[in-house]
Amino acid sequence: MKDRKKARLEKAVGIAVFATLALSAVYSLLGAISASGAGPRLVIESGKTRGDYLLMLVECLLGILVMFLPSMLEKRLRIAIPGGMYLVFVLFLYAGIYLGEVRSFYYRFANWDTVLHAFSGVMLGALGFSVVSLLNDSEKVAVSLSPLFVALFAFCFAVALGVVWEIYEFGVDGLLGLNMQKFATEGGAPLAGRAALVDTMSDLIVDSLAAFAVSALGYASLRLKTGWLERIEIRRKGARREK
Repeated sequence: MKDRKKARLEKAVGIAVFATLALSAVYSLLGAISASGAGPRLVIESGKTRGDYLLMLVECLLGILVMFLPSMLEKRLRIAIPGGMYLVFVLFLYAGIYLGEVRSFYYRFANWDTVLHAFSGVMLGALGFSVVSLLNDSEKVAVSLSPLFVALFAFCFAVALGVVWEIYEFGVDGLLGLNMQKFATEGGAPLAGRAALVDTMSDLIVDSLAAFAVSALGYASLRLKTGWLERIEIRRKGARREK
């Protein structure tokens, strides 16, 4: 009964976030079309430029695509993703895309981006432990990995994906003329020197610190055999969890 309620909650949250992103994508597309034909005064009064709407559109479409990634991986790789992990993932998309970009939380709250990067560092670090478990799940060759190696891999995995994300932002900014890396102010004035690097470097530092924290906790869990790490790991379907 409890599992059914949890499954219904996860499904309801997923549908709600999907609908929010879909409607936001339509809103962003219409806004980009309107802004492209609007005069400077209308753009100033609305508070958003064509680039702002394009950024929201790209983020919303990417978010919708990524929402289906876990289910695709489950079917293709025959793995089981914990429902709680998927729920957290969906809520993270909502906070980063809808609240962050569409509702302008990145500009309204100075630390919103920092909080999300810290959260993503924790999620990616936890995912790193699952990746090690899945790669080492072989019936033919049994390999015993030390807790330190597993924790180090999880840390490097999370930091590497954080770097890939910054490369993605840099590339999209260059191709579409957006401001994902916040190298300019909300009004469009470009920053210079160290100020232009603050957002990117802050993101990488926060990612690294959060990944280090979860890797250290994961190391302690493996070393002391507390068992909490196994409860959040992605496993192959049919595999038994260690007690």
